[in-house]
Amino acid sequence: MSLIWPNDKLKRLSTKLDLDNHIGRLNSLFAREKSIVLVGDSKQHAKYIEALDEVELIQMPELPRMDEQINRLSKGATLSLEQLYLFVKQLEFFNRLRAQSLPIIWQKLIENIEIPSEVSETLSYFNDQGLIDSQKEPELYDIELALNRVRQEQKDKLASVLRSSSLKEYLIDSQIHLYYGQESLLVRGGFSRAIKASVIGRSSAGYFYIVPDSLDQIKKRVSSLIDREQEIYQRYAKEFSLIYSKWWRFFSFLNREFDRVDHYFARALFLKSSDFNLILPTNNKNIVLCEFAHPAIKDVVPIDIDFKSKIVLVTGVNAGGKTMLLKSILSSIFMSRYLIPFKCNPNKTEVGSFDNIEVILDDPQSVKNDISTFAGRVKEFNRLFNYKDAIVGVDEIELGTDADEAAALFRVLLEELSNKGLYFIVTTHHKKLASLMASNRDVELIAALFNEELQKPTYRYLSGTIGNSYAFETAYRYGVNKEIIDKAKEALGDDKERISSLIERSTMLEIEMQKKLEEIDNKVKSAEILTKKLEHKRELLDKEYKERLFKLEQSYQSSLKKLQIALKKADNPEARRLINEAHKLKKNQKELKDDIVVRDLKIGDIVKYRGKRAKVISLKSKEAMIDLDGMKMRVPKRELKEFAENKKLKKPATRVNISVSKPKNSKMTLKLLGYRADEAIEETQKFISDALIHGFNEIEIIHGTGSGVLSKVITDLLKKHPRVKDYERAKGNFGATVVKF
Repeated sequence: MSLIWPNDKLKRLSTKLDLDNHIGRLNSLFAREKSIVLVGDSKQHAKYIEALDEVELIQMPELPRMDEQINRLSKGATLSLEQLYLFVKQLEFFNRLRAQSLPIIWQKLIENIEIPSEVSETLSYFNDQGLIDSQKEPELYDIELALNRVRQEQKDKLASVLRSSSLKEYLIDSQIHLYYGQESLLVRGGFSRAIKASVIGRSSAGYFYIVPDSLDQIKKRVSSLIDREQEIYQRYAKEFSLIYSKWWRFFSFLNREFDRVDHYFARALFLKSSDFNLILPTNNKNIVLCEFAHPAIKDVVPIDIDFKSKIVLVTGVNAGGKTMLLKSILSSIFMSRYLIPFKCNPNKTEVGSFDNIEVILDDPQSVKNDISTFAGRVKEFNRLFNYKDAIVGVDEIELGTDADEAAALFRVLLEELSNKGLYFIVTTHHKKLASLMASNRDVELIAALFNEELQKPTYRYLSGTIGNSYAFETAYRYGVNKEIIDKAKEALGDDKERISSLIERSTMLEIEMQKKLEEIDNKVKSAEILTKKLEHKRELLDKEYKERLFKLEQSYQSSLKKLQIALKKADNPEARRLINEAHKLKKNQKELKDDIVVRDLKIGDIVKYRGKRAKVISLKSKEAMIDLDGMKMRVPKRELKEFAENKKLKKPATRVNISVSKPKNSKMTLKLLGYRADEAIEETQKFISDALIHGFNEIEIIHGTGSGVLSKVITDLLKKHPRVKDYERAKGNFGATVVKF
């Protein structure tokens, strides 16, 4: 079965990467000829393939392409029984698959293939030879019996002729020969003296195959029976073609599903018959190969490579595996993209996805087109500017021109193309390009290692360094005389070797310094992130503390007032005494705390009050009058914090807004029942200040109706307060006022 690619570009790419034989093995497992590419969602395809891991796969029927037959059905044409039987074999395969114990994902796939009942009924009419079963058609059964009798009569007649004494001297043997489907006798020349017969052929030895004329009547009867049989076959072919034509779209769908399952089965068999793995492409551009073995190499040394940079520059020994490393990286991307299994460690292998894969391997020199090696290389590079997302492999990049000039040119080309989103794997045995690109953070240097003791490459790779070319060692390994190599070393001179070593060392020092700088930058960034997290956490804790303190204070005041009211009604002197002691203890505690936290403040100081900027207007022993956004309020000194302006900073203080979350209820209530007028005014002012700071839109003040004194002083206060937008008596309760801000 020939290997089919959807286009010549993929075919050439497969050949350049040495994958034809490997992919050919997969192609040989298909039930019929098709493109090797499985189109669609790779992740979804992989689920179907991996689900077959524990399933015993049934044999798929080998079928030809059926697009032409489906096209003829769509036009109402009559197909032969042989052509119709191709569809029958497809249907029988899916019926057998339906009867098998399958994973859930496969059960759903099979359930989607609903065979029309009138199509399903036709299946039982076909026998294993693709003809109409005589058990389903009585006339065919009678014809078969008649043919058997006539053919037996024909054999008996020939046997009788064989025993004829007059023909004996002309017979070559005493057997009945089957010549192109006809039973005949083999005789030598002159047989016409003994028998009348027709010659139907000659043997290689010059003898004649004859059919006696006495069998003519029998032959006519056989021919007549066969004609009747063919008429019945043709009748069924027309009848079934008419049914199948009605359902040509179903057969088109069935044909596609057969190809799809064929793709899945072939890949599953490929995985079962080898130690390969199915690797899906990731959504990033990282290439991490672990124990990867290129399928074209017999005794391959598994490759471990971590390619996360935009440009990988491979240097080192000649014939040391640089090109194979390039092909391995590109092959892994190619096979992953088209779901072709390969050998690797699946738990540690990661293969990125790219829209295009390009390989620049060959010498592009062309005498016919007047293109030199270097000109061809430049032309290929220029073509890459048309791509937006691609990975490109370039072997021996400076091929065909001065290495120093080429290094400068290709450095710029590589950097420009990588900025456009292209990725590169580049091999070179010159150190100039590597030294020029070593400082680029998007470039990773990889050296092919050489075993100097054994004088041969290891096919291992070391990241972050430049490899030696070992040209003399390679030449010696491939048979060049040692005396010639010694002369070559002498011609090179010590200075050249020393300069090369200095370039390599300088490059390594630059790479090392760059890595250390990156480590320092990462540590600084980590410290900054940690500082921000700690500052954020401190602010959250401070906010939480203030909210809880406010709620506790409100709860305490509310409970205390309720208790006072209750005690007035109960007239319990002992309880009042205990409350007074509690007040004293609380007052002493506050005074003690004030003695610790109070600071020397002056009128005009800028302070911070509950996260907001305020100005000190007047001072008392324990309290201060402040201006907060145009609102004057009296607050405890202990709640004031030093603001940045008081530290005499060069820059003006930045206003800090701390968001305080509102309580679940959007309204607070202040009860003033039993208060004197001056006490009520002071409590109301504090209550309004707290409500504004904590973001309340509305409060309720319960002052009662009584003599009306409290109602009047509260109303006067609300009229003059700059932050009160509106106030009104509560509905149904004239002893309460609702205030809005």
